[in-house]
Amino acid sequence: MTASRTPTTEPASPAPPKPDRVRYRPGSLEIFGVVLLLAILLRGPLASLLGQPALQSWATVFIAICVQATPFLVLGVVVSGAIAAFVPASWFSKVLPDRPVLAVPVATACGAALPGCECGSVPISNRLMDRGVRPSASLAFMLSAPAINPIVLVATAVAFTGYPSMVWARLISGLLTALIVGWIWERIGRPEWMRPKNPAKSEPGQPNWRVFLSTILGDFTQAAGFLVIGAAAAATFKTIVPAHVMEGIGASLLLSVLLMAGLAFILALCSEADAFVAASFSTIPMVGKLVFLTVGPAVDVKLFAMQAGIFGRKFAVRFAPLTFGVAIVVATTVGLIFWGWQ
Repeated sequence: MTASRTPTTEPASPAPPKPDRVRYRPGSLEIFGVVLLLAILLRGPLASLLGQPALQSWATVFIAICVQATPFLVLGVVVSGAIAAFVPASWFSKVLPDRPVLAVPVATACGAALPGCECGSVPISNRLMDRGVRPSASLAFMLSAPAINPIVLVATAVAFTGYPSMVWARLISGLLTALIVGWIWERIGRPEWMRPKNPAKSEPGQPNWRVFLSTILGDFTQAAGFLVIGAAAAATFKTIVPAHVMEGIGASLLLSVLLMAGLAFILALCSEADAFVAASFSTIPMVGKLVFLTVGPAVDVKLFAMQAGIFGRKFAVRFAPLTFGVAIVVATTVGLIFWGWQ
């Protein structure tokens, strides 16, 4: 008698995973097209709406800031793209001394060699650390580059035509802020506060012109967006806030310093365009405007997010308050030396 063999059933092979649906996300070009189409369709109501005196004043301030700042923004991203494409990051590590007391001021002075905004200085500082540069020197370079480079100083001179001393005051404030923060970080900074470095992924053989164009496009798209937001915020602030309130704030040195420091942190303007926004606050004293121009390139909401993403949250929550406090104290002191209590 033969035992009956029970047929075995092979397990069914799992079904191939369904490919994830690619969600369509409109880009800036599509959004711009939709806005332009709506403006054309609603040109009648918009024309009557823009006829209001308040909106005319808002549009005048907004357009003036954007038109004045755009040429310097374009020039800045072009030069920044050229440096990213044709100047190796190792050049900076070769010129920096090994001693911290000397490396920090040399790195601060090297900031004049990077005519770009603060958005590009953060990843460059990270690359410098990857090449063996001390964190304190790399951070000093990160703070000085967007504050004292020639394009920023020329833009400041154009924005403050009647006050050429603002250029020197901004230069000194930016240098001192970077120096002091760098030296303090050399004393209190801890390696465990920094996120462990990952090996940098590069694309060998990528043409320099492609790096040049991609850097220009990325920097301009990011910086121009913040410029538009900042110009709109400044125009709205000047239109909505009554003149007597601004005059009251401008009459108090403490209030004007606190207000401009807070606006610099929140607006997150590009350093190549912030001078035109600062100059538009006609009732704020020069000391308050200098605080705005010193705090903005050193610490703001977008820089805090970028530093937390690149260096880690432990670093950002310690470095941002330190930079914010030093920038306010330095700018206020320098401003009082230049202009007194006016």
